[in-house]
Amino acid sequence: LTLQESVELSKVYSIAGLLPAGEALITKRPFRNPHHTMSAVSLVGGGRTPKPGEISLAGKGILFLDELPEFQRETLEILRQPLEDRRVVISRVYGTYTYPADFQLICAMNPCKCGYYPDRTKCRCSESEIRRYLGRISKPLLDRIDICVETPQVEYEDLVKKNKEEGSASIRARVEKAMEIQKKRYEKETFLFNSQLSGKKVKQYCILDEKGRALMEQAFSCMKLSARSYEKILKVARTIADLDGEETIHSSHLAEAISYREVDQKYWGGSV
Repeated sequence: LTLQESVELSKVYSIAGLLPAGEALITKRPFRNPHHTMSAVSLVGGGRTPKPGEISLAGKGILFLDELPEFQRETLEILRQPLEDRRVVISRVYGTYTYPADFQLICAMNPCKCGYYPDRTKCRCSESEIRRYLGRISKPLLDRIDICVETPQVEYEDLVKKNKEEGSASIRARVEKAMEIQKKRYEKETFLFNSQLSGKKVKQYCILDEKGRALMEQAFSCMKLSARSYEKILKVARTIADLDGEETIHSSHLAEAISYREVDQKYWGGSV
């Protein structure tokens, strides 16, 4: 955390009565993992004397929601505005409270109740049950998630093979390098990272070449993307280029970013 981020987050934890004893400031990014039975008040904050909820306690860090469809739909829908505004406003008769909510949302879910869909040799859920289960996650909420990735079933051969995979330390080094690239790029701006780009700034910093524009136009039409999804794809492509150490967004970067929208098209875009 930067000093400014640390001070802001420590204020939130102090208000919530969760600032660790003997510590003046929180110096590490938080990881919050609430259970799916949590209430809307626990998520966004509130109470008789409104206190910060999980989305504020996860500020500058990660909010991980496991078994996403098991959360109450009404609770999940509350996330939509904070994900856009990076803050939450709680109104009461005697006052209005505003808390920061600048968190990274990471979710995990099964595609159906039994967990086996689309493998119809194992899945015993009916089409209506699958639609109802997936329907707990609305399209507007999906639009606010930058990357959707499907994890295929792991085969026995994959578990026992001896091929050496890239280690976490190597991945961390690439991510930190990309973060430094972004901090330098935006040193004259009021933000630090690609995810914080506004619509106007996306046009300034996520410029595509002619081949990239043609690919984006095709994807926008075929996948019936919203304006929000369009901008998110460009920001993800900008980040992929940064991870490659490239200043220019190439069509390969854009194609990879587009592929991260295919899963929500597969499961929410049509019939099951």
